[in-house]
Amino acid sequence: MDELLKMTDEQLVKDYSNGNNLAFDILLNRHKQNVYNYIYFIVRNKELSEDIFQETFIKAIITIKQGRYTENGKFRAWISRIAHNLIIDHFRQEKNENTVSNDEAPIDLLNNPALCDGTIEDQMISMQITSDIRKLISYLPDSQKEVLEMRYYQDLSFKEIADITGVSINTALGRMRYAILNIRRMAEENNIVLTM
Repeated sequence: MDELLKMTDEQLVKDYSNGNNLAFDILLNRHKQNVYNYIYFIVRNKELSEDIFQETFIKAIITIKQGRYTENGKFRAWISRIAHNLIIDHFRQEKNENTVSNDEAPIDLLNNPALCDGTIEDQMISMQITSDIRKLISYLPDSQKEVLEMRYYQDLSFKEIADITGVSINTALGRMRYAILNIRRMAEENNIVLTM
């Protein structure tokens, strides 16, 4: 057991693929907290986080057992990518299930003003909110501003951001979290409304 604890992730994966189930237990214990925290940070739902967490490690087990895991020295990034993809799949599926049909509705949903394109006034308010947010972003520390701009304006994943900035995914996530908290704080302090 002590010998297994000293092994690298790659050695443990190899040992597990050769039939040593204890090796996977150590991998699981080594990474479970980071993977769960990553999932929960995004989905913000305990039960859903637990489901996706279990699905992540089941998918990892299947991939390793089928011999499809390619050794590249980045097990943690690989397992996080599996979790990330499962989160995206969940939200895509949820979005598809929430499609609205007007066929059997007792009222005409498609002529509801709340579901129509905004008015000129709505567009002006939206432009003002966007302008206010850009101003608030300019006051953030450079590290937080960089992560926020990469995520929202360049549509990069946290893994891509971490790779580009040379920090861990957790650091990139933390910077994003603090950026959002700081924007909310500055908006409250300056009585800026960021909703329509």
